Amino acid sequence: MTTGVVITHAYRTAVGKSGKGTLAQTRPDELLGLLIKGFLERTPELDPALIEDVIIGCAFPEG
Repeated sequence: MTTGVVITHAYRTAVGKSGKGTLAQTRPDELLGLLIKGFLERTPELDPALIEDVIIGCAFPEG
């Protein structure tokens, strides 16, 4: 087990108008999937099999 922590990048998803914007029908987990996929595409030197944990935060959980 690795004892170190590595933070490679910090990203955020797009923000839209609550209930009315272009992202109103997009689920948060779909946005997260796109974010992680984009991260892996921009970081080809990282073997995805080495990723043990991903910590995600939400600044506006109430929507």
